[in-house]
Amino acid sequence: QVQLVESGGGLVEPGGSLRLSCVASGLTFSSVTMRWYRQSPGKEREFVADISTGGGVTDYGESVKGRFTIFRDNAKNTVYLQMNSLRSDDTAVYYCNTRRGLDYWGQGTQVTVSS
Repeated sequence: QVQLVESGGGLVEPGGSLRLSCVASGLTFSSVTMRWYRQSPGKEREFVADISTGGGVTDYGESVKGRFTIFRDNAKNTVYLQMNSLRSDDTAVYYCNTRRGLDYWGQGTQVTVSS
């Protein structure tokens, strides 16, 4: 079955950086678009970024453009989210997602931006 496992979250000060990872299994990773979403308490899940199968096309939510970068390593079945210039409103649980008929989600990784 499809499994997505995120890691790399933690506590970081405003202006800092983090890199999230999501390892996928149970699917042909190089054939699927990968996405990152996030959800803060009391808010709906928000699109963060996505990346095409080969990595050549990316898209970002307005709130993270210019600060976050999504990239992938198909040899490692892994998608990454490099987050720079973090702000307090980036605090959320970050989820990895892919779609193959159904939506598949990881368990999420908590990112807290606070001084």
